[in-house]
Formats: sequence, structure tokens, C-alpha cells
Amino acid sequence: MAQALSEWGMAGVEALRGRVVVLVIVDVLSFSTAVDVAVSRGAAVLPLPHGDDSVARLAAERAGAMLARPRRAAGGQFSLSPASLLEIPAGTRLMLPSPNGSRLSLAGGGTPVLAGCLRNAAAVARAALGLARGGAVGVVPAGERWPDGGLRPAIEDLLGAGAVIDALALPCSSEAQVARDAWRSAGADLPRLIRASVSGRELVDGGFPRDVDLALERGVSSSAPQLIDGAYRAV
Repeated sequence: MAQALSEWGMAGVEALRGRVVVLVIVDVLSFSTAVDVAVSRGAAVLPLPHGDDSVARLAAERAGAMLARPRRAAGGQFSLSPASLLEIPAGTRLMLPSPNGSRLSLAGGGTPVLAGCLRNAAAVARAALGLARGGAVGVVPAGERWPDGGLRPAIEDLLGAGAVIDALALPCSSEAQVARDAWRSAGADLPRLIRASVSGRELVDGGFPRDVDLALERGVSSSAPQLIDGAYRAV
């Protein structure tokens, strides 16, 4: 049945992957935005759950990929910061550690996975509909995590998921409808809401306001990053 469904975080992926034909992971600040910026320039992004640096280096070496550095220790290198990826060369294979977006991306099992954000919501919705072929589409706002590991719902991901759901124009579950309606109601207030959110303030106060600016650009990307053979590529 053609329908948009939505659930939060890892539990949401696990709940939806057996019920939908395609999954869309939405991590606006900043995994999905970083993926969109990179694949729009012809790079491939290999998600990696956040973990020990030595493990990450070995995984990147085995995959023949460049390892992205931590945002605050990047020193001009590629990182989870979307701004650091604006000039990434086409053909680059970038392994991108992330505690949320990467982890959820790799939990899709055999279900096709797309990475959605505000920049590419319409393009991702078109790709999802093409993959679903009349089946259900699951849209998963990633959220953040509290220090104890519990899910912290993040409004930027709720709004990003709502943008994708609105573009899908499918009948909605109650959860998907709430996300879609939040997106519609935000309107011109969207930039203020996201900049004032916990995640937005953390990035701005940490010296990364450009990352928030890039994440707030709506409809500027025609790329739909799809996870294929372990790497996100533009489709």
C-alpha cells in the first residue's frame, strides 16, 4: 500500500524496515546534509558508526577510502562538517563516521536506504517513490542521543522528515502526518527554529554557523543519495 510512515531513531528503523519498501534517514545537523553536499559533487560516502579511531582507520584502509576527521579536529580536512565538503573532488571515497546518521543508515538490512535533508527533500521523495513502486515509504528522523544513550528527539530532524513526507504526497500514518504538518506550519520561521534548537546552538556556539546555513538551504539539491554496496551515491 502506498503510504508514508515515520518513526524515530534506531528503534524506528527496526520497526519500519519490514513494513516498507524504502527507508529515508533524516539527520539534518549534520550527517544527511554532509552526505548530500558530498555526493552532489560526485563523491561516494561510506557511513561508519562512530567508534574507536584505530578501528575507523582500519575500516577506511580496507575500503580504499579517505577517513573523515572529527569536526572540531579537522584542521581543514574533510569531516562531518558540510562546509568542509564543499570542494570535495569527484570520485573521492569518503568514510564518514557518525553516531546517528551512519548507524541508522547501516541498519536498513536489505531495504533500500536514502539520506534526506532540507536541501534534497524533493529529489529524495522522487527517488523513494520510484524505488517503492506503489509500496510504503518509511521516513526516519534520526534524532540525537542523551549522555545515557537514550534518544533525544531533535526538531531539525522532525522538520526535515516532514519536508520529505510533504514531497512524497502519500497518505500518511499519524506519525508521518504530525511531521508533515510541523514542516508546513514552520514556514518562514524555519531558520529561526533550527538555529535556536539545541543542535543549532551547539554548532553556532562551537564555531560552525556555516554548517547550519548549509543545512537550512531548501530545495537546492537535485541529488538523492542512495546507499549502494555500502556507500551513498547520487541517483
